[in-house]
Amino acid sequence: MNENSNSKQNKGGRKAKTDPSIHRHVFRLTDEENAKLLSLFEASGMPNKAKFIISLLFSKEMKSVKIDKGTVDFYMRLTSFHSQFRSVGVNYNQVVKLLYKNFSEKKAAAFLYKLEKQTAEMAMLCQKIIQISEEFEAKHLKK
Repeated sequence: MNENSNSKQNKGGRKAKTDPSIHRHVFRLTDEENAKLLSLFEASGMPNKAKFIISLLFSKEMKSVKIDKGTVDFYMRLTSFHSQFRSVGVNYNQVVKLLYKNFSEKKAAAFLYKLEKQTAEMAMLCQKIIQISEEFEAKHLKK
């Protein structure tokens, strides 16, 4: 009798699972979404809705997108900066036309010389901006 008291007593029932499903998730569907889910479930031929939903969730590849606000902000500012550069180019052309139209050749050339210096500085600044944006792209965008 002592041997029987040391061993576990069989109480009956099914064997316990080694890894039971204890986590529960609840979601709600509209009538249209529910009808679509039920039609997909019936078409699958699976006997259990829970297993069908699990197979849908984990058998298909899901992609998650992480949006970096800093990167988006940098891109938006760079875009607006580029549009400002374009407007400066348009204004530059208009200024050159007005100089030759309203001033003598000598005076227009003097003003254009000053404008040319500023344009050269702006071109150098543009090159620096391009270099910084390429560095940013290499470090943060291409992974």
